Amino acid sequence: MSRTGAPVSAAAGGNVGAASGGNVSAASGGNVSAAGTAAHAWPGALQVRVAVVGAGIIGCCIAHALQVRGASVTLFDRDEPGSGCSYGNSGAISESSVAPLALPGVLSSIPAMLLDRQGPLYLPLAHLPRAMPWLVRFVASAREARVLAAAQELARLHAGAIVKHEAFARALGVPELILKRGHLHVYPDGAALKKDAASWDLRTRFGFRFEQLDRAGILDLEPGISSRYNVGIFLPDHATILNPLRYVQAIARDFMARGGRIRRQKVSAAAPAEGGGWQLLHTGTAEAFDRVVIAAGAWSDQLLKPLGIRLGLQSQRGYHVQFQGGPQVVTRTVVLVDRKIFVTPMEEGVRVGGTVEIGGLVRPPDPRRAELLARIALDVFPELAGTASSTWMGHRPCTPTSVPFVGPAAGRQGLWIAAGHGHLGMTDALGTAERIAEGMLSGAYRDP
Repeated sequence: MSRTGAPVSAAAGGNVGAASGGNVSAASGGNVSAAGTAAHAWPGALQVRVAVVGAGIIGCCIAHALQVRGASVTLFDRDEPGSGCSYGNSGAISESSVAPLALPGVLSSIPAMLLDRQGPLYLPLAHLPRAMPWLVRFVASAREARVLAAAQELARLHAGAIVKHEAFARALGVPELILKRGHLHVYPDGAALKKDAASWDLRTRFGFRFEQLDRAGILDLEPGISSRYNVGIFLPDHATILNPLRYVQAIARDFMARGGRIRRQKVSAAAPAEGGGWQLLHTGTAEAFDRVVIAAGAWSDQLLKPLGIRLGLQSQRGYHVQFQGGPQVVTRTVVLVDRKIFVTPMEEGVRVGGTVEIGGLVRPPDPRRAELLARIALDVFPELAGTASSTWMGHRPCTPTSVPFVGPAAGRQGLWIAAGHGHLGMTDALGTAERIAEGMLSGAYRDP
């Protein structure tokens, strides 16, 4: 694996990254702050024109961090800020989520992925040929040494996420959006918990504290959980964003208030400009910038492939069911681990989301996946019956190793990448923004 602080490699026609498949790189610096109290302008930053492509939580935080530090930033997206994957996120801020999706033994799960439409991880057979290169790397990344390397990278990127989000929300004027009541993971029994031992062992290895609960302990925290669940793990320090869309919108508003620009335009291409810098092609117009950040989520590959950069992302198509109003059946993020489902309290009701469908960017949503979520929710929380609900599907960009690409593209001066955050975009948005902004504007790549 490339040392943290080295550029993301981007040899023409080659793959980006190193041994783990997703190389976290670039510099780390002070906290991102809406008020700019922990950030500072770098010499010459006022002359730097930066385009950020993608206005999800990752792109908005990067644009904000660069603007606060003195750059002149334009944020591009075909849709409103936060209206894509960030909108449907379960809102979990989970610093302890250091276990990658591929763990030792994952190979034995491949048949179920292909055949069980109701499984928590599903890959439609029709999509298998396109997904095969990613799947091969996914299985290879489950080797013990690679799992540990990925966990180390994720732990570095997650570090301090909860404190940073709390401070950022206060500075933005929306402190009420951060709920710090911990996360509760529940299992049917001790045997189910034992199957998940590898992920908890990794958390222990990286110093995260948690408490094992029996049925009585679960009910003390969440009295409404069904009798199916008898063993729990409680992470008291974790947090939840109660309205991910409103949070992203607050970031975008403050970015604009500081002089940043948002363009509702689809960027079709990025190319090096003669004499240095970059050109973005949008709506038939080429616009010049000194530096470009590609933070377009699952669509990042489409912009980078013409430049010879292949991230090899797959869309983890995630679904949610939002119960509008009705009873607030949980008071914190609750994870139904056997179903890979998050149940979270939101400002507008209860959100039930999760599972993974590796189905690409083109296939239409599969309503059966959302129906499955609704059935499980009603089974665990029958008091939700009769509550109005809506469904959603979005594309979470996933690398084979679960480690995102964060840093400069080697051999492409002025091009930066922030993509592949999978389920953890909310958790890692501010850490990613720090690395990109301070790495770009300081001109040095320092180890965190």
